[in-house]
Amino acid sequence: MDITVNGEAMRLESPLVIRELLERLGLADRPCAVEINRAVVTRDDHGTTVLADGDVIEIVTLVGGG
Repeated sequence: MDITVNGEAMRLESPLVIRELLERLGLADRPCAVEINRAVVTRDDHGTTVLADGDVIEIVTLVGGG
Protein backbone atom coordinates (compact mmCIF):
# COMPACT_ATOMS: atom_id res chain seq x y z
CA MET A 1 0.00 0.00 0.00
CA ASP A 2 1.44 3.37 -1.00
CA ILE A 3 0.68 6.62 0.82
CA THR A 4 2.24 10.08 0.90
CA VAL A 5 3.18 11.65 4.25
CA ASN A 6 4.14 15.32 4.24
CA GLY A 7 5.14 15.07 0.58
CA GLU A 8 7.23 11.90 0.99
CA ALA A 9 6.21 8.56 -0.51
CA MET A 10 5.83 5.74 2.00
CA ARG A 11 5.06 2.06 1.44
CA LEU A 12 3.12 0.12 4.06
CA GLU A 13 2.91 -3.67 4.13
CA SER A 14 -0.58 -3.61 5.63
CA PRO A 15 -3.24 -1.01 6.41
CA LEU A 16 -2.73 1.07 9.56
CA VAL A 17 -4.85 3.44 11.57
CA ILE A 18 -3.53 6.97 12.04
CA ARG A 19 -2.38 6.29 15.61
CA GLU A 20 -0.17 3.41 14.38
CA LEU A 21 1.36 5.63 11.70
CA LEU A 22 2.12 8.31 14.28
CA GLU A 23 3.77 5.66 16.50
CA ARG A 24 5.97 4.50 13.60
CA LEU A 25 6.98 8.10 12.94
CA GLY A 26 7.77 8.74 16.62
CA LEU A 27 4.98 11.31 16.90
CA ALA A 28 2.42 9.46 19.02
CA ASP A 29 3.20 11.44 22.19
CA ARG A 30 3.44 14.86 20.52
CA PRO A 31 0.57 17.25 19.90
CA CYS A 32 -0.16 17.27 16.19
CA ALA A 33 -2.84 17.87 13.59
CA VAL A 34 -3.52 15.25 10.93
CA GLU A 35 -5.16 15.74 7.56
CA ILE A 36 -6.01 12.96 5.10
CA ASN A 37 -6.84 13.94 1.54
CA ARG A 38 -7.43 17.55 2.67
CA ALA A 39 -9.84 16.56 5.47
CA VAL A 40 -8.85 17.13 9.11
CA VAL A 41 -9.06 14.03 11.31
CA THR A 42 -9.77 14.69 14.98
CA ARG A 43 -7.54 13.16 17.64
CA ASP A 44 -10.52 11.09 18.84
CA ASP A 45 -10.58 9.39 15.42
CA HIS A 46 -6.84 8.60 15.20
CA GLY A 47 -7.42 5.09 16.58
CA THR A 48 -10.23 4.20 14.17
CA THR A 49 -9.40 5.95 10.88
CA VAL A 50 -7.80 3.37 8.58
CA LEU A 51 -5.38 4.58 5.93
CA ALA A 52 -6.03 3.51 2.34
CA ASP A 53 -3.82 3.08 -0.71
CA GLY A 54 -3.13 6.45 -2.31
CA ASP A 55 -3.97 8.55 0.76
CA VAL A 56 -2.17 11.87 1.08
CA ILE A 57 -1.46 12.64 4.74
CA GLU A 58 -0.23 15.91 6.19
CA ILE A 59 0.99 15.92 9.78
CA VAL A 60 1.69 19.22 11.52
CA THR A 61 3.40 19.15 14.91
CA LEU A 62 3.28 22.01 17.36
CA VAL A 63 6.52 23.64 18.41
CA GLY A 64 6.85 26.03 21.32
CA GLY A 65 9.17 28.95 21.34
CA GLY A 66 9.44 32.62 21.84
